[in-house]
Amino acid sequence: MTHLPTTADDDPAPPARRRPAGRRALRWIATVLVVGLVGVLFARSLAANWAELRAEHLRFSPWWLLAIVFFALAVAVTGSAWGRIVRWLDPDARVSAREAVAVQCLSWVLKYIPGQVGSVTNKVLWAGKKGISRTLVLISFVYENVFLQIASIVPALVILLVSLGPGILGENATLMVAPLLVLIPAAMVLHAPTFRRILNLPLRRILKRSVPPEYFLSSGRAAFSALEFVLPRILNGIGFVLIAATVSDITPGHWLPFAAAYALAGAVGILAILVPSGLGVREAVIVLVLSQYVPAPEAIVISLLARLLATIGDAVVAAVYLVIRRTIPQETRP
Repeated sequence: MTHLPTTADDDPAPPARRRPAGRRALRWIATVLVVGLVGVLFARSLAANWAELRAEHLRFSPWWLLAIVFFALAVAVTGSAWGRIVRWLDPDARVSAREAVAVQCLSWVLKYIPGQVGSVTNKVLWAGKKGISRTLVLISFVYENVFLQIASIVPALVILLVSLGPGILGENATLMVAPLLVLIPAAMVLHAPTFRRILNLPLRRILKRSVPPEYFLSSGRAAFSALEFVLPRILNGIGFVLIAATVSDITPGHWLPFAAAYALAGAVGILAILVPSGLGVREAVIVLVLSQYVPAPEAIVISLLARLLATIGDAVVAAVYLVIRRTIPQETRP
């Protein structure tokens, strides 16, 4: 049997040697620094969110706890969907749903490092431990984010157009143009040949070779994954509606528009670089939609409370990661 040569720049061999003491020490130092940075950024975010709500004197509601659970569950479901993408792209990869959820939870917590640098780095480092192509995992990261954007934007815009009419777009074009524009490149990602041609332009220069065609989802699997990523948005929407119900008197007729507003706000927040005043863009979208149904002051309180509870939900996600991590072999732990 003829063995093809391997390239060191993409597919690492499974780790077999013990790391030198110096490398282990550097790894621990890097871990402590990253954990410390994330902890500081998380604490600052939590304190800022609480400071904005403290003056409202809200009464605690047990529905808040359930909302936090839904927010954390959405991250776990996203991890399961991402793991399926990795297994489709590399059928030889032994990635259980449990392990994919652990990787996703850690990447989610690392989002506090700006620019998603921590999130993508975590997945690339984990790929090295598993002997999975780093390029493949980077492509899976692109798929994940594109599918989340599609799942956030398309259903939300349909629901809001039906509920509020096209005027909601015309009067607020600044906030709505960015998510509409992102659907254009997202559609290209769904078509494997087009997506491959786009990625090959920079990667041929970096890797000195083309990306294998098997590193891309077929159109059928891409469509299935896009639908699967709607489920986390539904879970987030349920959590948000539970929060809104503790602040305002809402009816079942409000549930879909409120959930759609939260999903669309998340998509616009990720694209904040494309719209003015990136800080608070999510809250602006939420208040814009909710104020069509409830008084604007209540809409503002709902948006701020949702941000606070979502931040607490991130702590639950971190706890889920720590629990699942202990069930994964040490040599491949994320």
